[in-house]
Amino acid sequence: MAFQRLRRALLGAALASAALLAACGGGSVESQLVPTRVVAFGDGMADVGQTGNRYTVNDGSVNVWVARLAELYGLGLTSAASGGTGFATGNARVLAKPDAVGNAATPTVKEQIDAFLASGAFLGQDLVVVNAGIADIVTETQLMLASSQSSAQARARIGQAGTDLGAQVRRLVQVGAKHVVVVGPYNLGRSRWATDASISGTLQDFSTFFNQSLLISIVDLGANVLYVDLPLYFNLVTGSPSGYLGTGATVAGPVCTSVAAAASDSIGLGLGQVSSYLCDSSTLEPGSDPALYFFADKIYPTPVAHRLFGNYAYDRIRTRW
Repeated sequence: MAFQRLRRALLGAALASAALLAACGGGSVESQLVPTRVVAFGDGMADVGQTGNRYTVNDGSVNVWVARLAELYGLGLTSAASGGTGFATGNARVLAKPDAVGNAATPTVKEQIDAFLASGAFLGQDLVVVNAGIADIVTETQLMLASSQSSAQARARIGQAGTDLGAQVRRLVQVGAKHVVVVGPYNLGRSRWATDASISGTLQDFSTFFNQSLLISIVDLGANVLYVDLPLYFNLVTGSPSGYLGTGATVAGPVCTSVAAAASDSIGLGLGQVSSYLCDSSTLEPGSDPALYFFADKIYPTPVAHRLFGNYAYDRIRTRW
């Protein structure tokens, strides 16, 4: 009991300090940071087309939140595969391999950073974004559902992935990144995957534990790191979709109808499942307005939901720097 009380006290203190990562800094009302470029690492939430498509409705719009963030600063963001600085890759895990669909060739977040550093260095006005965790949660949860590991084992590995992501953030600061935006997974307990598989409570716990582990591991990096709270923002949007997306908005189901027939096109939930990676304006629910949907598939959000978070992140960054 004494150990549990001490653990809770330490966790509470660390999370209270970690809140400073999202709330304080040296910026003023008139933002002082004018980024010269945005550099992004992570998984499908921040992938701007590293292997072709994006994990949302591929409708030609600014449809991923990091691209929207760059746009608000008057910048573009293209994939590293196309010569840009968007290194995030769908289904990528923080350190572990294979990825969420069994592909060992997908670069982990660490390997994405390795690739960037092999070709250059951070500039003083770079805005560096790290957004990961979904692929690790998908992988470990699927192993649990297949009875290949226990819930406790899955949770422990997910927590370790959060700590590992924090170590990569620390590495970025150590090699010269001065403005690092960190975003963990949203509350996957709100996803259509969670609802359909009746694992909402489990996925909420796993998502929370990942983010707690991440925050504890970066709690002393407030001078250079800003944590932007995706779980909080998406909880608000999914809790009151009409207030954010408009009258008639829904979180009841995905707008895409594109089904993955190959692992390389899937989102980690298996074949025969809807995958937004394959989704475009021709593969939507008949008669639907994608602007009123939150989910593109069972995990990833629609372009409008991405843009909303991009706007939110932009406001948080300008308040801080």
